Amino acid sequence: MAGSERETTVESRIAYQGKILSVRVDQVRMASGRLATREVVEHSEVVCIVPIDADGNVLMVRQYRKPAETTLLEIPAGGVDPGEAADQAALRELQEETGFTTDNLEHLMNFWATPGFCDEFMHAYLARGLRQGSPEHQPDSDEEIQEVVRVPLYGTPEMIQRGEIRDAKSIASLLMALRIMEQEELDR
Repeated sequence: MAGSERETTVESRIAYQGKILSVRVDQVRMASGRLATREVVEHSEVVCIVPIDADGNVLMVRQYRKPAETTLLEIPAGGVDPGEAADQAALRELQEETGFTTDNLEHLMNFWATPGFCDEFMHAYLARGLRQGSPEHQPDSDEEIQEVVRVPLYGTPEMIQRGEIRDAKSIASLLMALRIMEQEELDR
């Protein structure tokens, strides 16, 4: 499957180096032998969390996203710092963005955010048993969470369908969390 389809990098250069990402331009040899250019956005690993309260609500954050030029309703998310484990980053981001923490963090899945041009790899978690976190943890200085919104987990598919939730990481993670919660109910 993947072995014979692999592209070999012939040449690589960094075209842009920023604070949170860089852009790499690779010349590759495709399996057919032809040369092609690939522009790759390099980004660190990211975590996203589906925090569910005791009433079955998801704590989501509303924040403005410049690339989309709109305010989006999303699950909490953020980068994994160098040397930090993904689960620890998830707990940190949960507290920074919602003010809550948990001892009940469950790994949902891993996925590539936009593999056609970006190497960003995401770790999704389900957080239950939420409790108020420490007040000193705040969002990053370049981040403005407009509000934390409680949304019934079982209402999220309709919100996705209506276009109220349009962020891919949120859609994928919410649907996986919903599947797990429904399966747990069936197993009872």
